[in-house]
Amino acid sequence: MRYIKLFTPALLTIAMAGFQPAVHAAGKVTYYCSAQEDWCQLMADGFEAKTGIKVNMTRKSSGETLAQLKAEADNPKGDVWWGGTGDPHMQAAEEGLTVAYESPARGELHDWAIAQAESAGNKTIGIYSGALGYGYNEEVLKANNLPEPACWKDLLKPEYKGHVQMANPNSSGTAYTTLATIVQLFGEEEGFEFMKGLHKNINQYTKSGSAPIKAAARGENTIGIVFMHDAVKQAASGFPIKVVAPCEGTGYEIGSMSLIKDARNAENAQKFYDWALSADVQSRSLEVKAFQVMSNTAAKSSPDAPDLDSIKLIDYDFAKYGSSAERKRLLKKWDDEVSNLPQ
Repeated sequence: MRYIKLFTPALLTIAMAGFQPAVHAAGKVTYYCSAQEDWCQLMADGFEAKTGIKVNMTRKSSGETLAQLKAEADNPKGDVWWGGTGDPHMQAAEEGLTVAYESPARGELHDWAIAQAESAGNKTIGIYSGALGYGYNEEVLKANNLPEPACWKDLLKPEYKGHVQMANPNSSGTAYTTLATIVQLFGEEEGFEFMKGLHKNINQYTKSGSAPIKAAARGENTIGIVFMHDAVKQAASGFPIKVVAPCEGTGYEIGSMSLIKDARNAENAQKFYDWALSADVQSRSLEVKAFQVMSNTAAKSSPDAPDLDSIKLIDYDFAKYGSSAERKRLLKKWDDEVSNLPQ
């Protein structure tokens, strides 16, 4: 009888109060986004409107988001990471920063999206794909009497000095994909000689992967090394941007999505994950002029999107170049041998 008396109204109130944070947490999700800002916001607004779950969204490039996951590993603040190149997602999976999950929507996806998931122990999944290349401002190019580039090695010509821009591969998934692509395309020794030669022509290493083509669209830069869909977006927005698929061949990304380990709102993160893989949601990418190839086979795509079947793509080794050890090694080598060189 003494045990029964211990459950007084006051104690019961305290016990019930202990459940309040969980009830509150059930109504929100913290979402890290590494895609273009307007697409990130569209996803946040769309999920909140569909479910009533409040979305706290932070937009950072994929390299920055990976760094944030590492910094927060002992006390995770994010629940789901959507967008950005697959290599950092693969590294996060390898380092135990994300968790395995198999969505009911897997059967609706392209094989390359499933392959991305399986190579990471189902700790990430492909949500879109896009080829690497570059774009240039035709008016700025003409005003400077510059030839039209068509290949990667064209960008090494001395007349392009100060006219090329790319992101820093330490912060940008796009730029890391560029580094890994060049190494795979030309071999490591020749690839790093290429990066050294390119460095001479670089006017700025930006933090964001899409920034170089946005600067070109504004006339502040001539050539931006980016994913081709980012260049297409600027052209479709009315800017004089010409999109180039380099003649030697090129790499590509599988933009990915991952659930963060020890998430505070894990159930809502899974709901976001399932929702984000649906064809209707992926088709909304067209509303913000996102021209990637989406992973759901039934998702709509724009006729302006780069045709991956017509682009000479390398057999990009996602497992190797998405591994923690290889990524760290290449970035250190780039820091030591390329970024510190005079221009």
